[in-house]
Amino acid sequence: MVHTPVHASWLNQIEIFFSVVQRKVVTPNNFTDTDEVAARLSAFETHYNQAAQPFKWKFTTTDLSDVLTRLDDHKPAHP
Repeated sequence: MVHTPVHASWLNQIEIFFSVVQRKVVTPNNFTDTDEVAARLSAFETHYNQAAQPFKWKFTTTDLSDVLTRLDDHKPAHP
């Protein structure tokens, strides 16, 4: 089981990463062949992995517990 923040999707993080790849690697798209694309993507991956910092979630397990308690205590307006 993977716990992600209830207020954001883990897909948002993937979309941000691919946006960075698009802007830093793929654009402009003046490649002569697919080997050149692969080489630039590989070089970017190496650089990114060396420079990347862990993402620190601000949404804690206490926050999650509070949200779940509120959801559990919620009473529907109509029975």
